[in-house]
Amino acid sequence: MAASTVGPEIEKLIQALSRLPGLGPRSARRAALVLIKKKETLLVPLANAAREAAEAAKVCSVCGNIDSRDPCSVCADPARDPSTIVVVEDVGDLWALERAAATKARYHVLGGVLAPLDGIGPDDLAIDSLLGRAAAPEVTEIILAVNATVEGQTTAHYLTDELASCHVKVTRLAHGVPVGGELDYLDDGTLAAAMRARTAF
Repeated sequence: MAASTVGPEIEKLIQALSRLPGLGPRSARRAALVLIKKKETLLVPLANAAREAAEAAKVCSVCGNIDSRDPCSVCADPARDPSTIVVVEDVGDLWALERAAATKARYHVLGGVLAPLDGIGPDDLAIDSLLGRAAAPEVTEIILAVNATVEGQTTAHYLTDELASCHVKVTRLAHGVPVGGELDYLDDGTLAAAMRARTAF
């Protein structure tokens, strides 16, 4: 077995970085090297920010968002439309919609999608709390903003059935050609969905 070329503290940093999405062992080593070379301008501020975030991060008891307060900034915003709830798979999806300023509705984070082969069923997701929120008299529409994957669509169908008793309008995001997309580069499923969801010019 080859001897380690770095001390245990640096190896621990590399191991921690390698657990991040999109970073394998080699990318983690490169990232660690950059952080260490720029210790004062990158590593120390990152370590401080990570420590502060670890102490402050909370899961919103209303929607499941991650923020430094509970209820989160979105749920506490009185300008939000209480009649509409956008259902997303994960917090990253909520943040993406907020970044795009796509809606002023409220949100609900499921915490994943139904995936029976992986052992993820309805009890593993925040479905009961969604049904409770959907039954509130002020709620008139639930927007299912789940990903266009097999699991995402299975989850959307399941939620549609479950929400039928809540007497709310259930809608979903349009699927089709992205802005700036070229037809020749799109997959067959996207093209077929775009053709089915065509609108008047």
